[in-house]
Amino acid sequence: MPERNVLGGELEPCGTEPLTGFYRDGCCNTGPEDRGSHTICAVVTTEFLEHQQAIGNDLVTPMPLYRFPGLKPGDRWCVTAVNWLRAHRDGSAAFVVLASTHERALDIVPLEVLQQHAVDVPVDPGALS
Repeated sequence: MPERNVLGGELEPCGTEPLTGFYRDGCCNTGPEDRGSHTICAVVTTEFLEHQQAIGNDLVTPMPLYRFPGLKPGDRWCVTAVNWLRAHRDGSAAFVVLASTHERALDIVPLEVLQQHAVDVPVDPGALS
């Protein structure tokens, strides 16, 4: 059975450059090993990255041991629902690709909140700084 997104459809890929997902499969798939619920497909901005760094979640510094390249504005990345919600509450939420956000994100973040930050990914996501 295919994984579902927050809209009830089949979960679409989030990103391959850099390769994202808890399982590094390009999708925001989740399972029992994913304690952080890396289920929200975010298009990160400078503000979001700075917020994450300020709360102790460094998404900028590469960590090759974990196959983590470090992110830059415009990258699509499966982020944890809790940290995304914290950024939302602090006014620094990243954009969200709903079709690529796993339905399990709804266990933590209401759909209405995700929809407030929904975005179609532009042709040049580097412009999202």
